[in-house]
Amino acid sequence: MAKEITPRSEDYSQWYNNLVTKADLAENSVVRGCMVIKPHGYAIWEKIQAQLDKMFKETGHENAYFPLFIPKSFFSKEASHVEGFAKECAVVTHYRLKNDPNGKGVVVDEDAKLEEELIVRPTSETIIWNTYKGWIQSYRDLPLLINQWANVVRWEMRTRLFLRTAEFLWQEGHTAHATREEAVEETLKIINLYAEFAEKYMAIPVLKGVKSENERFAGALETYTIEALMQDGKALQAGTSHFLGQNFAKAFDVKFLDKSGKLEYVWATSWGVSTRLIGALIMAHSDDNGLVLPPRLAPLQVIIVPIYKKKEELDQITVVAEKLLEELKNLGLSAKYDDRDTHKPGWKFAEYEVKGVPVRIAIGPRDLANGTVEVARRDTLEKNTYSMEGLASKIPTLLNDIQQHIYDKALKYRNSHIHTVDTYEEFREVLEKEGGFVLAHWDGTTETELKIKEETKATLRIIPVDIPREEGKCIVTGKPSQRRVLFAKAY
Repeated sequence: MAKEITPRSEDYSQWYNNLVTKADLAENSVVRGCMVIKPHGYAIWEKIQAQLDKMFKETGHENAYFPLFIPKSFFSKEASHVEGFAKECAVVTHYRLKNDPNGKGVVVDEDAKLEEELIVRPTSETIIWNTYKGWIQSYRDLPLLINQWANVVRWEMRTRLFLRTAEFLWQEGHTAHATREEAVEETLKIINLYAEFAEKYMAIPVLKGVKSENERFAGALETYTIEALMQDGKALQAGTSHFLGQNFAKAFDVKFLDKSGKLEYVWATSWGVSTRLIGALIMAHSDDNGLVLPPRLAPLQVIIVPIYKKKEELDQITVVAEKLLEELKNLGLSAKYDDRDTHKPGWKFAEYEVKGVPVRIAIGPRDLANGTVEVARRDTLEKNTYSMEGLASKIPTLLNDIQQHIYDKALKYRNSHIHTVDTYEEFREVLEKEGGFVLAHWDGTTETELKIKEETKATLRIIPVDIPREEGKCIVTGKPSQRRVLFAKAY
């Protein structure tokens, strides 16, 4: 199977496409720009979803669901929001089909035109804030902390599985607060939550920061983001949290009576991550043999494979394997015993390696005689002999070690690809030869930001929040700069 995966060094883009296919994660749909997420890919999304949902609920958020269709007039109420999404919207204009009079299937019934067109949800701020108007009257109704797990449609012209598709899955949080300070605190709380999830569960180190005015979310006053670095030196935006101010409250007239009896507009946030995180997992950790998954997000953490020639050997192995399987499951691990007789052990080894199962345990007749098993770890491909005695209790420690090793490897790569430059010439050279993140001074203008993007294809990823201010001069204009900002070529 690995032979059918193009090496990263040869063609990184093709490597990614091959891996998504061979690891059985997803495939292109007959619907242009859309994907079919296959069971193994969806199982990873379920792990992501379950952990994030737990973290949201621990911070006081509740789940709800809002309509997929949004009246077109709603988008006209917040000018920058409609401008930001106008070119990506799918529009429903009719509500009925009829048989073609010429006998060629079905056609749109021209008499069934909607009075007002409906936009297929690209994001839910407008429909949610129209709803919140009926939910919020008093300070007693605040804060309102709502999250939605849903699908959205953004009409992309150039697509890539998981990273950019016309339809994708995500969660979107939408919160309402009595004060600016509470809304800002919520925005920061969520970006820190995303960073914790990325590092602790996805094993991906991230940098936190604020987007430039040109890059911020349409309708937001500030956008915070976490940026991750992929193995090809390109950045990936892995999560965003937006401080919306009172823009949407004013657009949809959402007011509340404060404690003094004064009528005020509420303060808002929105935030989200999507199935693009699966693309991040693939590109941050995987190798030329297939998928490498951090154990905390692996749908299957341990696979047990029997090696035998005769049925009686399989029967003996099965007794031991099923006991081990039960012990592993009692420890809360996701484990499986693969005794299929339709595939040989070597084929199974290759299958689970490509799919990124963190630990593989092989048991054969000789192992039974010696009281040992062969344990292989997916991250390093190392194989070691373990005693069967107390084996199950050793696996959680091994999985934790794999999780940490995967993170440390990604961190080492990320840190070795953060470059500090002082001239535009050096900036161009580093981007061309090294890739990665580039810290450089910028004069704070959109004109300079767009010039850099046009000439180098690098975008301003974040104004970092964890890097101290440092006065200097813009690498392009020479004008004063208060701090270095982070540039990179990106997905």
